[in-house]
Amino acid sequence: MRKTRPLGIIILLITAIIWGSSFVAQSIGMESIDAFTFTGIRTTLGMLFLLPFTLLINKGFDFSRKTLRAGLILGVVFSLAQNFQQFAFYYSTSGKIAFITAFYMFFVPLFSVIFMKKKIAILTWVSIMMGLAGLFFLCIDPGDITAINFGDILALVCAVFYAVQIMLIDKYLGEDINGIQMSFMQFFVAAIISIAAMFIFEKPDLANIKTAAPSLLYSGIMSCGIAYTLQIVGQKYTSPVIASLLMCLESVFAVISAALLLHEGMLPREIAGCIIMFSAIIISQLSETFLAKKTNPASGKPS
Repeated sequence: MRKTRPLGIIILLITAIIWGSSFVAQSIGMESIDAFTFTGIRTTLGMLFLLPFTLLINKGFDFSRKTLRAGLILGVVFSLAQNFQQFAFYYSTSGKIAFITAFYMFFVPLFSVIFMKKKIAILTWVSIMMGLAGLFFLCIDPGDITAINFGDILALVCAVFYAVQIMLIDKYLGEDINGIQMSFMQFFVAAIISIAAMFIFEKPDLANIKTAAPSLLYSGIMSCGIAYTLQIVGQKYTSPVIASLLMCLESVFAVISAALLLHEGMLPREIAGCIIMFSAIIISQLSETFLAKKTNPASGKPS
């Protein structure tokens, strides 16, 4: 299993901060345009943002077969995850969508055990359960829990695809594929799929797109172009299980951003949720360090 390093933690924390601050933009954009339109334009902007960096690395569009294959598969999975989440906004609230989407932190270790026969430390499972409990306090009002709706189911499907994406990135990084090239191909494939669906199932209106432009620009450049690329880079220095825990902190930073930027006060249960979430991350790090020392007792250091 890939070992977690401080650089990976820092990069993925930055990723979570950007995702958290852009979650509001994603919700606001849906007030003007439809789901496929939002995702199609968003991923296109992410691709265009990475275009000059990709050209600089490649000195042209000279992609290896491994990169093309990885980008194709990742792009399909990423497109499914993005669109299932985007359609969830038609039926459910932002808080519930954020909470259910973050279930990828549970699916990643579960899939690792089932499909890859990896062993997950008990303390890591404890930190995952704590993380889910923290997210519940952060995103869900216990006094206003409505019945499960169609949007919640869509968000859960989205969480499954995000878990698959995280695990695929870990796999492809082991094949020594350049992260920026892989990210560019991911956006390229996702943009083609979503834009094709946009013209088939929706009627994009230029005036409405202009209205949603600020949300699209922030979500496309910051969340897609920068944050999802940082995800790939950060996972190079982080185990997939710990990466999923770190990235689900986007919900925490969404609440903190709203409090700082929009002057929205934090409720006691939200503060408790943040504390529990950060405690879960600390426990997960202690768990991985302990497991590394147990695996390599001679050195006394993480292997």
